Order: sequence, then structure tokens, then C-alpha cells
Amino acid sequence: MRIERGDIELAGVCKSYDGVVNAVDGVNLRIADGAYCCFIGPSGCGKTTILRMIAGHEDPTAGEIVIGGHNVVGLPPVQRRTAMMFQSYALFPHLTVRENIAFALQVRGQSKAERLRAADAMIEKVRLTQFADRLPAQLSGGQQQRVALARAAITEPRVLLLDEPLSALDEQLRVQMRQELRRMQRELGITFIHVTHTQLEAIALADLVVVMEQGRIKQAGPAREVYAHPRDRYVAEFMGGQNVLSGRVAKVNGGSFLLKQGAREAIEVPLQARRGIGVGDTIDIAVRRDDVALVRPGASLPPGCGTALPSRVTAIEYQGYFVKVMLDTVPDDEFVAYVPEKTFFADPFNVGDVVLATWVADRARPLA
Repeated sequence: MRIERGDIELAGVCKSYDGVVNAVDGVNLRIADGAYCCFIGPSGCGKTTILRMIAGHEDPTAGEIVIGGHNVVGLPPVQRRTAMMFQSYALFPHLTVRENIAFALQVRGQSKAERLRAADAMIEKVRLTQFADRLPAQLSGGQQQRVALARAAITEPRVLLLDEPLSALDEQLRVQMRQELRRMQRELGITFIHVTHTQLEAIALADLVVVMEQGRIKQAGPAREVYAHPRDRYVAEFMGGQNVLSGRVAKVNGGSFLLKQGAREAIEVPLQARRGIGVGDTIDIAVRRDDVALVRPGASLPPGCGTALPSRVTAIEYQGYFVKVMLDTVPDDEFVAYVPEKTFFADPFNVGDVVLATWVADRARPLA
């Protein structure tokens, strides 16, 4: 059997240990051939276990893993045409770049001439030609990562699996290597499955973002959809960039409803795709932090803004192109406005100032 495509289907996949703990609990997911998929979630949510089961390093307790139309449960990685790039890189310190990359082909019995020719072609793809004769200790962290990526890719897998590949790098190098990974994925035309706990990394790289919690998928979709339109409170808070408010429905008006939070002014929220909302229901809504405008009491509200929640500034952080302003809008919870740098410094706020947090009504979204 030779797997020619890298499309993947996980059907009812479960993984338990000692027959009790479900590290992965009934996961169903389709990943297209040639897609870049990122699994994201907190430690212990099951994302690395899924990666290892796709790779063939562990078998599921139940369910099927289908790659290129073939159920691969029980097959070794070489028959699945998967390859894994580990967080530690695991390069041989006594071998040169060329020898490290060619090693997998040596294990498969290819002649020296064949494997060195293939290694040199791969070295050129990862832009390491001038470093081909260096040892790993003579390379930077980013260069070592490219060697590890080339060594995994030289076996011509249909699926390349990456376990936290950027976690050991500094921020500037992480950004460079994100671009490098995306470029390599497009050039190779194979499926990448990347495990990370960094939200920015996932949305910068992935065609498909899969958010996990306690062994289950909470939401899967294109990066922009998951970030901008989270399905529930967990995804909204985990992915960041969203403020979540809770309240009771005071009134339903055709295409919108009014959300009441204690004695505060009611918030108008479009129903959008939500149906079945009734008066008295407890609902969570999300408002993007960059959609929140701050105005001083008594000032005119921006056009289209109806809701104005009195708030006090609790902290301010300069982030470069925007200023992060933290507010006490929600009792015992975080509420944040991302204020454009030029807007903020034209009339800066200070900690302790009273402001009105406002936004255009259709920027609020009900959550499941």
C-alpha cells in the first residue's frame, strides 16, 4: 500500500490510559490534502496525543485514523507516509548538516550517491547550502530547525507533523520561522499538522485551526473564523482578542435582543445566527477588543454606538501600534480595549480615569 494523498479523517478517535482517563474523547475531524492545520489548547488537552496517533507512535483506544483513504491504525509511520519533527530537533551532533538530512535515506537503504544528491536538493530548498558541511553546534537555533525540517521532509511524507516546533526560539526568530514553515509547506505541497499553545502562531500559520479542551474539539475552522467568530465562551477567552459579557435577556426585538447586567444599561445585541433566545435566558456575548472605543463622560459617542458602559481604567500597557487599556467594566473579570496609538496619545487616559466603553451594536455577537 502506498498512500498518495495527505488528506486525513479522524472518526470517533478516543485514547484512554489504564482504561479510565480519556486523553482524547471522541474526536471527529477532516483535514484536506495539502492543508496547514494547527491544534491549539492548554497543556493536557490532548493535542499532542492526537499528533502521536496520526504519526503512528500510539494507537487509538477506539476510532479510525484515515490518511489518503486508508485506515492506518496499526501501521508503522513509514507505511503511513508520515514524518515527525520534534521540539528538541534531535540532530546528531557528530554529523554535518548534509549527513543529518541524508540519514533517514541511509536507514532506508539508499546508495550514498542517491541520498547525498537528495540531501543537497533539500538543503537548497531550506536555504542552507553554505552551511552544508557544518555541525549542528555551529548553527543558530533557526538554522538547526531548518535542518530538522529538511530531515523530516526528505523522506517524501504526505503528512508532516510538528510538535511545538517554535517554542524554544526567541520572538524575532519565531516570526521568521513562521514564514519559513509556511513557505516550505507551500513548496512541498504536503499536509502539515502543527501542535502549539500559542494563539498568534496558530492564526498566523493555519488554514485550519482546531481549538481543544479536555480531549475534545471545541471549534475547528479557518483562522479568521475561529478568532473573529468564536463559538462559545471558552474559545473566545482562550483565543484572546475578545471581551465576554454575561447577562439576562430583557427583551427580544425581531433581529436583536437587549442584554441586561444588573443595574447597568441594557446592551443591544444582533441575533445573527442564534435562534431560540427568549426573555430571561442567561447569555454570553463577545465584543472584540479592537471594536471597543473609549470616550470621556459627557463627550459625544462615535457614530453608530449606542451602548456606553461606565468604567474605570485599572491598567495601561503600551503595545507599539496600539495601547491596551484594562477596565473594571465587568466585575471580577477582565475587560480590555485596544486603542490605536495615535488615538490614545491625542488625549491619553490615566489609571483611575472614568470612561465610557462603547461599540457599534452589530460588533457584539451572542455565544453558544
